[in-house]
Amino acid sequence: MAGQVNMYEAKTHLSKLIERVEAGEEIVIARNGRPVARLVPEQRSRSPREPGAWAGRIRIADDFDDPDPELTELMEDGPIFPQEHGGR
Repeated sequence: MAGQVNMYEAKTHLSKLIERVEAGEEIVIARNGRPVARLVPEQRSRSPREPGAWAGRIRIADDFDDPDPELTELMEDGPIFPQEHGGR
């Protein structure tokens, strides 16, 4: 079901027109009665997500979230402005 609206109406009621498009309707926008654009629902080409699709394909190391001693030292004991201290 296509509907036609003029440019002023499209600017004034864009949110409502988008709701109609989301419901599957096609909206034609006209200027001086001449169609110039169409609002149509976005076609989704992606398939729905499947939970667990990567199960068994990836592995997270046991020490993944262990603290990094070098980073900890830099954060706790490093200079505030490293460029002023030779880049450390």
